[in-house]
Amino acid sequence: MFNKTTILIIEDEANVNNIIATTITSEGYNACQSFSGTEGLSMIYSLSPDLVLLDLVLPDMSGMEVIRKVRLFSDVPIIVISALCNEKQKVEALDLGADDYLIKPYGSSELLARIRAVYRHVEKIHEAESCTETFQVGRLLIDLKKHESFVDGVRLRLTPIEFRLISLLAQNAGKVLTNSFIMTTIWGPYVSPDTGIIRVNIANIRRKIEKNPADPEYIFTEPGVGYRMTEP
Repeated sequence: MFNKTTILIIEDEANVNNIIATTITSEGYNACQSFSGTEGLSMIYSLSPDLVLLDLVLPDMSGMEVIRKVRLFSDVPIIVISALCNEKQKVEALDLGADDYLIKPYGSSELLARIRAVYRHVEKIHEAESCTETFQVGRLLIDLKKHESFVDGVRLRLTPIEFRLISLLAQNAGKVLTNSFIMTTIWGPYVSPDTGIIRVNIANIRRKIEKNPADPEYIFTEPGVGYRMTEP
């Protein structure tokens, strides 16, 4: 699954960034380098890397803000690499959605071991998700095993968050899923309950799957409660 894995490094110190890139490329990974939070966010959105190595101290924004913004549109694994070893900061980073926290200085063997450990965790999640069958209703087909979705046979370009959201609704077709349930399941229990995030993602999905997003066939809004996927 992670053949020729792409790892994005977000680290403003060029020498450190280059050392990390050399370390991971020597192990067969494809390294992409970014030197600011803004650049890193843009590369995550455009390149969809398989993993992100993130420093917390960046010139334009904090690494915490990067994590917060990434989790609005992607579930890419994030390993924080930082000299900040305060327990409160570690907890905050993990609560925001980081998958691991590595404190500088560290050895290359430990970095590679952390990367492998995160991948093992991600693989287990995908294996669990792949146990379910495909979902089809009308013109819409969702292949939960291959993480693909189609309308009239044409493959949709959904973001990772959009696919997780439509998959969650499909696996509970006919049931009303509350906003709080969706927030906890998709974004985690520590994210502020901002229903606007759900609304924006649902609107994006509807534009991609519905003939008329204003009069949907598949995903229905239950005002003040949540959303429901139509049953096959």
